[in-house]
Formats: sequence, structure tokens, C-alpha cells
Amino acid sequence: MTTTTHTGRMESLTVGAVAERFGITVRTLHHYDEIGLLVPGDRTHAGYRLYTADDLIRLGAIVTYRRLGLPLTEVRSVLDGDADVVATLTRQKEAVLSQLGELHGLVEAIDRLMEAEMNDQPATEADLKEVFGEGYSEEHMAEAEQRWGDTDAWRQSRARTQRFTKDDWQQVKQEAEAVNAAFVAALEAGLPATSEAAMDAAEQHRLSIHERFYDCSHEFHRNLGDMYVADPRFTQTYDALTPGLAAYVRDAIHANADRHC
Repeated sequence: MTTTTHTGRMESLTVGAVAERFGITVRTLHHYDEIGLLVPGDRTHAGYRLYTADDLIRLGAIVTYRRLGLPLTEVRSVLDGDADVVATLTRQKEAVLSQLGELHGLVEAIDRLMEAEMNDQPATEADLKEVFGEGYSEEHMAEAEQRWGDTDAWRQSRARTQRFTKDDWQQVKQEAEAVNAAFVAALEAGLPATSEAAMDAAEQHRLSIHERFYDCSHEFHRNLGDMYVADPRFTQTYDALTPGLAAYVRDAIHANADRHC
């Protein structure tokens, strides 16, 4: 309830109206009255609290200082002139800035956790296209499944790779590029496919398959080497790196299998 003078000027507000206007509770206003921080300047005939315009100005200052984090004792000292307002606000500003720094750090920590959580998600088709570019094709994947989908190696590979994240596929790509680079270096250096360098590259190629996709014995690896020459698309992929590489890889794979028999 609001009482007014005959001129229409607001004279006083009830405790409920003040609480609603300032977004605080009636209980808070009662507490301020009890501790002498904000004593209503008027009363009704029945003894109920009424807040004058001056009371509202003081309450506005109290609410502001409280939102800045000042304890009630300091609020009282500032409003009653017992404390240096500038010095008090300067200290509070430093405290708020410190809290802001902590909050920024918390936000960054949340961002890192969110990024880690998103990075742990299985890779999407879009992720695979981003990693492998033109080397990835949904059509080729469908063809491969049709060709080898009934094999144990395919099923084992699917079971493993369905959990791969984008980072996992990045590592797979880097490993493949490193193995191919080793093959190219050995071939261009004039080393035979039976050389240690070529056979070591072949063994790394086998291990990458064995650890990432499916169990790949040396005998199984021989079959892959033969396919790289028998299938024109595999041959083209290798020979695009350097002429004759597909046959060189096949021979190195066979040589490596021989030395492990």
C-alpha cells in the first residue's frame, strides 16, 4: 500500500510494497529495522511500518552496496559517514576484479572440459572427410563393406573403429603417411625390397594394421601385399607417390614375412 499527500506526492510505502519494488524479502526489511540499518520513518495508526521517500533512498544505497558484496557492518559505516567511501569502494572493486579473474579461469576450465568431452566422441562422417579429404569416400566404404563385410577381419575392424575419435583417425593418417614415406625413401635411395629399411617399413605397416584395425599375421600381410598389385586402384594409389611403389611394397612385405618365419 502507498499513502499519498493531498498533492499526489508519494508519502510512504508499506513493507510489502517496498520489498516488491526492490526485489528483496519482507523478512530482510524487518532485519534491517531490527539492527537499526534502515528504520522506517513512519508508522500507520495500527503501528505498521511505512517507508518514506528518504527511507527508499537509503534502501537503494543499501541494496547497491550489498550487491557489491559489502557486509552490513561496512554498509552501515559508509551510510552513516563513519567510513571512507572511496577507500571502501576501492577495496571492494579489487575484490570483485579478483572474483572476475577466478570466474574467467572457471569458464576456461569448463571450456577445456567441454572440448575434451567433445573430442572423446566417435568421429562423424564430416570428421572423416576433414581428416582424409579426397581419400575418404562413403561410396568406397560401402564397396569395401560389400566386398569384405563377411570376413572376421572386417567385423573386428568395425568393432574397433566405431569408437575412434577424430584424433584417433588423425593418428592413423599420420602413421600411414610415415610408413609410406619410409617406403618411398627406401625405393628412391635404390635400396632393394629385401633391405632392412624396406622390411622395417613393411613391419611397421603390418603393426599399424594389427594394432589399429584387425589381427594381421605375416601370412595375412602377404595377401594384402599381393592385393596392392592385383587391384589397380591400390596400385594407382601407391604409384602416385612414386613410380613402382606398389610392387616395391608388395616385395618388401613378402621379404619381411620371410624373415619372421
